[in-house]
Amino acid sequence: MNTINDTIIIGSGPAGYTAAIYAARADMKPILITGMEPGGQLTTTNDVENFPGYPNGITGPEMMIDLENQAKRFGTEVIIDYVTEVQFNIETNVHLVRTSSKEFKTKTIIISTGASAKYLGLDCEQKYRGGGVSACATCDGFFYKGKDVVVVGGGDTAAEEATYLAKICRKVYLLVRKNEMRASKIMRDRVLKTENLEVLFHNELHDIQGNNVVEKVLTINNQTKEIRELIVDGVFIAIGHKPNTELFEGKLELDEAGYIILNGKTTATTINGVFACGDVADKVYRQAVTAAGTGCMAALDAERYIAGH
Repeated sequence: MNTINDTIIIGSGPAGYTAAIYAARADMKPILITGMEPGGQLTTTNDVENFPGYPNGITGPEMMIDLENQAKRFGTEVIIDYVTEVQFNIETNVHLVRTSSKEFKTKTIIISTGASAKYLGLDCEQKYRGGGVSACATCDGFFYKGKDVVVVGGGDTAAEEATYLAKICRKVYLLVRKNEMRASKIMRDRVLKTENLEVLFHNELHDIQGNNVVEKVLTINNQTKEIRELIVDGVFIAIGHKPNTELFEGKLELDEAGYIILNGKTTATTINGVFACGDVADKVYRQAVTAAGTGCMAALDAERYIAGH
């Protein structure tokens, strides 16, 4: 407990592991705490084909193992545990990270706890995750080229996902539970002008059926209670993401959606020596490759901070 570490990395997705690789190569002897879901959202993705360096694609879990092994190769200590508390000391600039079993003092903290896609809470969603149910069109849309899919949601996220999919899919159904979309006017207009995109107002996802993979969807009209069957190959849940920032509420500056606010084009937060990278601070791109890029930035920012203090 008396040891003061150079850096503690909280989270183990592409951002956290990339930060660990850079920090370890800078001889910062990073300690990475994996969290409750080691590997983050990518561990629920079967095929990753848009990450540079994998010409034949790779599964999400395999990629996370590769990144972990690379981080360990340079000396990162990976601890399978979860953080229960952080204490920022703005007077000494030595911060405390407490897990379920240990405590660490550290000069810098790199937060890479990510964000979690929101789901409707239906059993069928979990049953077919990785078998046709996704929460990221730009990640998985390619696999449904020329096929029919359903998008669930009525906001900007759903509108963006639906119009993106309409460019590569034969038919896109957009389920909106109200009588109008809550998306911005420009996005609503874009949706309504897309020929192969059909909006079903007052419709909600009722069930997903298929033999291990999605084969059809049952929707329910919440006004008439009519059940409709749609023969589709994929279902995209597009009702938003929730950043995993509960640990930092009241301690770091967060935006209205709970994402960590950064200082300009850096990864610095409002607390000296505390940096954030990946989806926990990114509500725009949310890609593995952009998360990895900001992980690199966070490690470099942390290294420079230590050198200057």
